[in-house]
Amino acid sequence: MKYNIFVFIFVLSSNFLFAQAPSYNVVFDLTSGDTTDHQSLIRWIKGISSANPDAKLEVVFYGQSLNMIEKGKSAVETDVKELLARKAVSLKVCAVAMKRHQVEKSQLITGVDIVPDGIYEIITKEREGWGYIKVAR
Repeated sequence: MKYNIFVFIFVLSSNFLFAQAPSYNVVFDLTSGDTTDHQSLIRWIKGISSANPDAKLEVVFYGQSLNMIEKGKSAVETDVKELLARKAVSLKVCAVAMKRHQVEKSQLITGVDIVPDGIYEIITKEREGWGYIKVAR
């Protein structure tokens, strides 16, 4: 009997020891055209990536934020390209916002993906358990 209790406690405790840490997934909501917000976003992503290399991070651009990911218009273009080189970071832009602001795919920094609807993308990520951060001052 003591042996069975010992085995039960061992198995139970080993589950706690070998349990995987919860995933660290965050979707950022950026609608601002303000370069200060763009710089803050970049700092946050770099900080999270450094602290937790397994973190999956996604930024959804819509509203006035498209200038951050346009070739030749972005004040942080070099940083955006650096983020795109990280496999756990994805940048997605809303097709509706692109149409509204008359931005073509060829104007985007290479590696930025287009989603049909930015708000729907964010809602989908939240339903999947991703954390949500609105980028604003």
